[in-house]
Amino acid sequence: MLCLGWVKKDIESLENSAAGFLTSCKFVKQTRTNKRPKKEKYIEIISWFDVMTFSGLHDKYSIKEKLKAVFPGLLAAVTVAIASRFLADHYASPIMLFALLIGMGFHFLYEDKVCSQGIDFASKNILQFGVALLGLGVTIEQVINIGIMPIVVVIVAIFVTIVSGPLLARFLNRGWRLGLLTSGAVAICGASAALAIASVLPKNEFSDRNTIFTVICVTTLSTLAMIFYPMIVDYMDLDDFAAGVFIGATIHDVAQVIGAGYSISETTGDTAAIVKMIRVALLVPLLMILTFVFRQQQSSLNNSKLPIPFFAIGFIILIPIGSISGFPESLKTNLLNMSNWCLVTAIAAIGMKTALGSLRNVGGQAITIICAETILLACVVLASLHFLIM
Repeated sequence: MLCLGWVKKDIESLENSAAGFLTSCKFVKQTRTNKRPKKEKYIEIISWFDVMTFSGLHDKYSIKEKLKAVFPGLLAAVTVAIASRFLADHYASPIMLFALLIGMGFHFLYEDKVCSQGIDFASKNILQFGVALLGLGVTIEQVINIGIMPIVVVIVAIFVTIVSGPLLARFLNRGWRLGLLTSGAVAICGASAALAIASVLPKNEFSDRNTIFTVICVTTLSTLAMIFYPMIVDYMDLDDFAAGVFIGATIHDVAQVIGAGYSISETTGDTAAIVKMIRVALLVPLLMILTFVFRQQQSSLNNSKLPIPFFAIGFIILIPIGSISGFPESLKTNLLNMSNWCLVTAIAAIGMKTALGSLRNVGGQAITIICAETILLACVVLASLHFLIM
């Protein structure tokens, strides 16, 4: 009995000590939080890198501190991008899809404060830099040589598809943001357009989930289109030029456009690549329009900020630069490869930011929307080809 009494006293003493320790830890944590909230530091670090708004350039944190804050998460995103490149080359599959799926498997890194800032930096700023470099892939000569009719077909198809997105979303009782995001991604250039459009749309609690869903769907549908659209070309008996316009104006991602086009003929592949670059170029006016519209609706925005995202300005500037005959071809190739790496890294980071379980909440209606937009785009292009070119 005496021994049991001692044991009971020891247990009570340990419980009291543990309670006191937890209380002191809580006090220390609150004291540290009051001294310098981590969230505030996080916002300042990210805004310093957000060069296009010219904000945060005079904050109290040094460059070394800012680089130290983003390095772990950025390194994680780059590592996933490298792994995705290896798997894509080894299995001859879309690199964007690998980056997304692998990134989602490392969502736990985003929940860690050590990596979260760098992952956010990769998903936003690295993305915008990569989109700006895409401008080197579009030349003025390419646009002139292809003629006016394919450009008309592309513009009509893009307009109809983008307008249909919010309407389909409303008809199926989904948010207009999802409809606009998916239709813009389908109409312009797949995953790259989805990420760029998402960066200028007003944010809500579903923004990241909708973005990752859109990227996954357009990547998957683009791969399926690369397989089945050449069959449609053969069934419709389209000539090489019309086939190139159809492939370039309908398939979402650049890689799949090239794959499908050159699987038919070299002429079809060249035409498809140029038409695709025209679609990519139309991303800039779309971003300008969206930025202006949502800027007008949000009176709380700072008037000192640029109304156009910096990557859209960079995209416009790089088009004539890439068109200069004396521009080194090797430099252009290296910069476009850098753009691709930036986009893959950004998509990997977007995957890290999204939990797999959250995708289940999107629902079958969202899949119906993006599939309907893809089918509508193909039908509009075929109809336009029939009346304007064939």
